Amino acid sequence: MTKDIATPVRTKMILEKYGFSFKKSLGQNFLIDLNILNRIVDFAELTENSGVIEIGPGIGALTEQLAKRAKKVVAFEIDGRLLPILAETLEPYPHVKIIHEDVLKANVKQVIAEEFEDGQDLMVVANLPYYVTTPIIMKLLNDHLPIRGLVVMLQKEVADRIAASPGTKDYGSLSIAVQYFTEAKMVMTVPKTVFIPQPNVDSAVIRLTKRPTPAIKVENEEFFFTVVRASFAQRRKTIFNNLTSHFKQTIEKQTIEKALLDAGIDPKRRGETLSIEEFGNLSDSLNRFFKNTD
Repeated sequence: MTKDIATPVRTKMILEKYGFSFKKSLGQNFLIDLNILNRIVDFAELTENSGVIEIGPGIGALTEQLAKRAKKVVAFEIDGRLLPILAETLEPYPHVKIIHEDVLKANVKQVIAEEFEDGQDLMVVANLPYYVTTPIIMKLLNDHLPIRGLVVMLQKEVADRIAASPGTKDYGSLSIAVQYFTEAKMVMTVPKTVFIPQPNVDSAVIRLTKRPTPAIKVENEEFFFTVVRASFAQRRKTIFNNLTSHFKQTIEKQTIEKALLDAGIDPKRRGETLSIEEFGNLSDSLNRFFKNTD
């Protein structure tokens, strides 16, 4: 029986054998704590029929634990130097497939169609590279993939922002964008000491359960996200000032004020005080006024 990858001794042995050096530009921090890996897998609630998509498998520490519980694991790895290492460490698991590709450029929907069964229970489980956490999460949600959800490790600061409620300092456009598609819950924090090399920031695991339909119904989804981003452009400004600044070329000030009042929102409020429902009303109201002035 091979020893688990995720121990300090085995990890160091593998790295030394292949003369592997960490690339800071790829945000490589490998987990060396089996208990934490098993808890991450627990949060994904996999069955023996589940399929898993992993991003950035590293030397296969999390991949191995996923393979022990899932029917199939497909992992995207951008660093070609890791491919021979993964071929060795994951040799006991023929139901794992490594795709040498940047997930941000990949057609994940097509990969799912080719690699998994139709209607199979699917989860994304990953220790995400910290420098591209947000783009990866947003790509996976915007691509409307047939997944049950995501369980991902990321910087605690980003996890705080994703799971934040209105009126808190962490609440912003990222909170709304993720909560529009999913129910977000931070499920554990992770100390720096369980990684090689140790990152400079604290980490956390967040579970995003995909909603059957978005949290609210809006007339124009793309415009809704534009309004949300514009509302947080400068946090100290009122929502009226942020919106007039963003739309100055296309929508008149009076129109913006009318739209805010029409949506029942005081123009002096700040973006961080608005709930997702209020943003939905505001977006629809602005969209209607905008269309009427065309």
